Parts: sequence; structure tokens; C-alpha cells
Amino acid sequence: MARVWIEDRARQKDYLAAMEKWREAKKAGSKRAEPGRWRVRWYGPDGKPKALTFAKLPAAEKERQALAERLDKGTYRDPKQGKTLVSEVAEQWFGSLRRPGERTKGDYRELLDLYVLPKWGTWSVAAVRWEDVSEWLTELCNTPGKRGRVLSPARIGKTHLVLSMVMKYAVKTGKITTSPTVDHELPQDEDDDDHVYLTHAQVADLVEAAGPNGTLLLVLAYCGIRWGEVSALRVGRVQLDARRLRIVQAYTRKRGGGLLLKDVKNHEKRSVPLLASVVPDLRALVGDRGPDRLVFTGQDGEALGYGEFRSSIFDPAVKAAGLAELGLTPHKLRHTAASLAIAAGADVKVVQQMLGHKSAAMTLDVYGHLFPERLDEVADALDIGRASALAARTALAA
Repeated sequence: MARVWIEDRARQKDYLAAMEKWREAKKAGSKRAEPGRWRVRWYGPDGKPKALTFAKLPAAEKERQALAERLDKGTYRDPKQGKTLVSEVAEQWFGSLRRPGERTKGDYRELLDLYVLPKWGTWSVAAVRWEDVSEWLTELCNTPGKRGRVLSPARIGKTHLVLSMVMKYAVKTGKITTSPTVDHELPQDEDDDDHVYLTHAQVADLVEAAGPNGTLLLVLAYCGIRWGEVSALRVGRVQLDARRLRIVQAYTRKRGGGLLLKDVKNHEKRSVPLLASVVPDLRALVGDRGPDRLVFTGQDGEALGYGEFRSSIFDPAVKAAGLAELGLTPHKLRHTAASLAIAAGADVKVVQQMLGHKSAAMTLDVYGHLFPERLDEVADALDIGRASALAARTALAA
């Protein structure tokens, strides 16, 4: 049993002196709580002595039992650590971030300052309960945000994510044992499943409507890469003979304007298959340009911005192709690329690599409904195997 015990301070000089001061203060009108007579004492996993005092014995007994159980099970956390303010833990967590890019860290900082810290900053981490977080999420769903508009489900989800990461940091640093942010029902965007899947004919109409910019739309519709990735694609990473696009960098928008070039995450670095029918278009486009030149550029010869692409290329082409009613966006061409690849027989791992998803599970979550049902194919294969085994068995018996 872990060494946790209760000490009666009734005859200790420091307790008697504290009681005398308390009585005098009480006569003068003070409402300060009575000094704790019962002291729970124990040694933490670090071997250092710890102590908490209680005015009533039952409260001390309850704490002694809880501490003993946590020490035995290895779930012990120093109670004083739980008094650390959420604001302090949040700054420690934010300062520990090493992997997120500049824009992602900027998003985290904004959500901390606008929604997380104003609500939780003055709370101690141990005081935050599951039901408190649930009430906060309901409040976020029903109350206009800092800009006066109702927060979108995606915005609420990211705000919850930031608080979750702060609390996870508190768990890992020994301030609390469990996070109060887990297992909450988050609002779902009604448009999350609003995918658009173009047919080959519709893609052809869109490419034709884009005129000299059709090659860019061909790459988006058949390679499935993100806008930031295609806008950062350089000539040296277009492997025409091997029919591959090497995706290693992407542009992202800076806060306040401008573009930031960054490396994509490790699981997103990939080689994407290039249709043989698209190779001539790309070969004509890149010509004899140097390997460090961008494949697709804006009117100024620099990186093509998303706004310029939408206003001068994509939106006019969508309208001219008669596809305006579909709610088509550049990002939704990724859905088209995935659906056409699946229809052509690509398995989930191929689609995962093409799109740069972290795992095949993620790909199945988004596109699982598009994969053909193969139950009959499996049953037919099992029938063939069973028939072969029974035939061999009969031959041996003869």
C-alpha cells in the first residue's frame, strides 16, 4: 500500500498558534476559514514529501484514500499542479509547438485569443469539467462570434481542437489525469458531404471553356492535388517521361496578404500519376523553361494567386461550360479526381497516395461509398478455391 497517512495537529505548536490568531480574528469580524486540524501527508513518486490540510476528518480520510489509490495505480498527479491556470498551460503549449507552419500557428493563436483564453484563461486546469466544456460548445453554437456572425461548424471544431490540445498538454505534463475535452458531440457542417463528381465529358467541357488555361484544370481534375500544391509546382518536378508529378511544396496565404511557400507535411510528399494524354499539354506548356520556374503563373509571371485564378480562369470556365449550378469549386475537383480514379479500378491505397491523405482510413471515410461492392467477386473466388480443394480430395481418395 502506498504510504499516505493522516496527522492530527491538535497538539502541535504551529496549529495552536494559528487557532489562537484565528479566534482573535473571528472576534474582530473576520470570516476566514478555520485552520485545518487534519493534515494528509504522503510521498510523491519523486520521493518528496507532500501535504494537504483539512478542517474535518471525513474530508481528510476521503483525500487519503483517493491519493493512495492514485499512487498504487500510477495515476497520481500532484494536486498543486492542478491549480495551474489554463492561460499558463496554454502559453506553455503554444511555445512548445514545433511542427505546425506559420499559418497554422497563426490560426491557433487567433482562436486562443478570441475564444479559448477569454473563457478559460482564469480557470485552474483541474477545475474544468466535461460538462463545463459541453456548455461552452453549446454557447459557441448559439452565440455570434467576435465578428458578429454565427460561428461555422468548422470554426467551432477548430476552437474545440485548440482547447483539446491545451488540455492534452496539461495531462502530459502531469497537471491533470484526464482531459475534459474528449467525447464531445461537435456540430457538423451540412455541406461536408456536398461533393461534386464530374464525368469525363464534363471535365472536357470545363477544360475547353478555359482555353489556354485548360492544362491547369486537367491537372486539378485528374491528379487530385490541392490548389496550394499545384500553384507551387515547378518545372523540375514535372517528370514527363515517367508520367509523374512530384509534390513536395505548397503555397499558403499569409495573414495580412501575400503567399508563403512551405514544404508539405511528410505524409503528403508524394509522386502523383500523370495521364499519358495530358503529357503533351504539359510538355508544350513548360517548354524549355528552367527547373526552378513555376509551371503555372499569374499575369505578372509570379505565383498564380487563388483570387486571380477564381476570377479570371475558373469561375468564367465553369459558367461557360454550363456547370454553374453544381456549386463547383477548385477544391471539389479533388473529389472528381478521386471518383474517376476509383471508377477506373484504383484501390484505396492508390487513391490515398494520389490525394496525399494521412491514411487509407481517411480516404475510406471520405470516398468509401464510391468503391464498388465486391462481395460477389469474393464469393466467386472462394467457390473456385473450394471446388479445387474438393477435386483434389476426390482424386486422392480414388
